[in-house]
Amino acid sequence: MNSSSKIASGERTVRSRRMPVAVVSALLACVAAAIGVVSCVADDVSSDLSDQEMTCCWEDGATPAWMSGQLGIRIPEAASDRRAGYKTGQRYDTGLLSFVLPSEEAETYTGRLIAVGTEMIGNSHPKEKDYRPAAAFGHLGLPEPETFVQGPRKSSLCPDGLATPEGRYLQRCVDLFTHEFTPGTTRIYVRSTIEPSVTPPPVGKAP
Repeated sequence: MNSSSKIASGERTVRSRRMPVAVVSALLACVAAAIGVVSCVADDVSSDLSDQEMTCCWEDGATPAWMSGQLGIRIPEAASDRRAGYKTGQRYDTGLLSFVLPSEEAETYTGRLIAVGTEMIGNSHPKEKDYRPAAAFGHLGLPEPETFVQGPRKSSLCPDGLATPEGRYLQRCVDLFTHEFTPGTTRIYVRSTIEPSVTPPPVGKAP
């Protein structure tokens, strides 16, 4: 075989090796593009579902006074910025209640609610800022207490055997959060899971 034949043969060998590489690269590019499209669609669907979850199934008529009565969480007279919400679900409903107190009064109030010797714990593992529980305080225009890094405290309470001055009024198990969002001012958050047997009164008839 002369040198020109060897060169031609070598070129064909190189081309035959390069072709599969080119084809594989093109296929990988197509796969990557497809994954990108699917990822974008999945993100959009997830975002839409989150938005629907935030806006769906909230009942009108769930005033702070009504929610207070359902939970057995008495709202102090000095409380301001009172907010409440009630969300229905397939397996259970969720009630939300929130109000603001001067920090000293909030400390006194929670002390009359939780059992003697019990301390509210800090948030050692805060959630990300975009955290959205099934029934979010975001519906009430508030940040989620689980996302706070500075100053939050939490306790879980149930009415069974809770004979404290305020605890004796408790009707349901609740998660209680407090957050001193500005010096001297504390917001109290209450969330409770409720069996789906409670219906808020129509708007205009709620207390």
